[in-house]
Parts: sequence; structure tokens; C-alpha cells
Amino acid sequence: MSPGEKLDPLPDTFILQPPVFHPVVPYVTTIFGGLRAGKMVMLQGAVPVNARRFQVDFQCGCSLHPRPDIAIHFNPRFHTTKPHVICNTLHGGRWQAEARWPHLALQRGTSFLILFLFGNEEMKVSVNGQHFLHYRYRLPLSRVDTLGIYGDILVTAVGFLNISPFVEGGSEYPVGHPFLLKSRSLEVPCSRALPQGLWPGQVIIVRGLALPEPKDFTLSLLDEAAHVPVTLRASFADRTLAWVSRWGRKKLILAPFLFYPQRFFEVLLLCQEGELKLALNGQGVGATSLGQQALERLRELRISGSVQLYCVHY
Repeated sequence: MSPGEKLDPLPDTFILQPPVFHPVVPYVTTIFGGLRAGKMVMLQGAVPVNARRFQVDFQCGCSLHPRPDIAIHFNPRFHTTKPHVICNTLHGGRWQAEARWPHLALQRGTSFLILFLFGNEEMKVSVNGQHFLHYRYRLPLSRVDTLGIYGDILVTAVGFLNISPFVEGGSEYPVGHPFLLKSRSLEVPCSRALPQGLWPGQVIIVRGLALPEPKDFTLSLLDEAAHVPVTLRASFADRTLAWVSRWGRKKLILAPFLFYPQRFFEVLLLCQEGELKLALNGQGVGATSLGQQALERLRELRISGSVQLYCVHY
């Protein structure tokens, strides 16, 4: 990429928002591209031992006066005789009928991982990997563009994710797991053992940030003999993405090039019978065939290039 070259803008559906670490509460931020079906927001943190209540609001704007509509208000309350969660919607300055869940899946003095998953007609919430509640929309999801976090809560990380684009073998909350904190980002090159190879249904997740002046990014899979049956290679010089075989043959992937300088990215590889399916920032972009025996013989994942890694998970 030459100095001063302008990059084509990406459509909102391809934009992935970087995680936020240790925000100060109250915390309000814009949601890049707004909310739509297929997005997830992850909240990682802890409830103070003396917590009374906190709230997570998915807002239609961020003004103070007038108060914006709140499409989804998630409000755990710990100070009552029976701790519970309230969900509600604020429209035109008036709260609507409360929806109440009496069995609170959060406790004072404990850490948590909350996932908000947005579907076509309702939001689903899981706490520490277990489904907790669902709440039907009362305002259009497309109006939501702001996240607000308030009250008695310690937040270590906020993540903006896409659910898995692969229907086969998926689960309700397929890519929700804790982020590594910024101070513990992974060293590059990065290597991870695959002691049992890859089997149908496994998903490899790689999240990171492209450096300011990137050159390339590679994700390679090695077999027992240290051969490299396949490599996923992104070249910033000509902005191409390709599968590279063991013998150096290159097969271009015809998809938008998402590895932009200083932009967050997510790579997912789904192993199926004899092939690997690829998704970038939540969008399926193709597959490559290896054969099931070749996948089972894989023993190592290597990642290198001009990136900072936040997460490698499989």
C-alpha cells in the first residue's frame, strides 16, 4: 500500500469494533454500525460485594436532555429481599411494562461473563455460559446505536462480536469466551498445539488488530511431519487474500479485504468433513478442501505477520 493511498470504505456489515478494556463506569460508547440481528455484545467483569444494582442500556442515541429512548434496559438488582433482574423499554420518556426474572444468575462478590445475543425478534442473554433470559424487542433494533453501562459494576472488558456464520454444528452462543486483557496480548509469531488434529465441528477463532504499516498476515496449519498442508495468507501490498497449498500453489479468495491498518479483525475457521470453511468479521467467504485424514493429522497452528493478537481460541 503506497503512502497516502485511500482505502475503499467498508460497509457497516463488515466493520468489527475493537474491545474496550477496564472502562470507567458510568460508560457510554457508540456501537459501530448500530445493532442488527447476528451481533453479540460481551460484558466481562465482577459484581462488588456491596452492589445494590447496575444496568446495561442499549440506547437510541446518547443525549442527556431530552433523555434518549432505551430499546433494551437490563437491570440486575441485588439489594432487595429476593434479588432479580428487570428488563424494560423507555419510549418517549415513559417506561413500559416491566419484565421480571426472579432467579438472578449473578451474585455479589463474583466475576461474570454476560453475552447479549441479538436475533430478529428478541435478545437472548447468557451468564457464565448458561442461557438466562430472552426479551422481545419493543422498539426497532435498527434504532440502537449506543451502549450505556451504569451503577455498581466493575467491568474488565467489553466486546462487540458476531455470532458464528456457520449454521452447521453451531450453538446458541458460539464465540463467547473471555478476552485476554490488553496487557497480556499474545506474542507474534504465535504457535498453538493441536494434539488431536481437527475434527468436524471444531472452530478456530483468531482476533486481533492490524498494525499501522502492515505487510502481511499468515495463518498456517502444520502436520505431524512439520509440513504445511494449507496457509491462509493476507497480503497488504496488493490487498489479496489466498489459500496457499503445501507446494506453493495459490488460490485467491474473492472477498472484501478486511485487514486494514489499525482495524480490528476476526478470523473463523470451521472444520467440516474434509474441508475448512472461512469467515471474516462474521461473514462466510468460502472454503478449501484438504481431506479428513489430512485434517486429523494436523498438529500445530502458527500465526505471524503485522498484527497484534488479542485472542486465539479453538
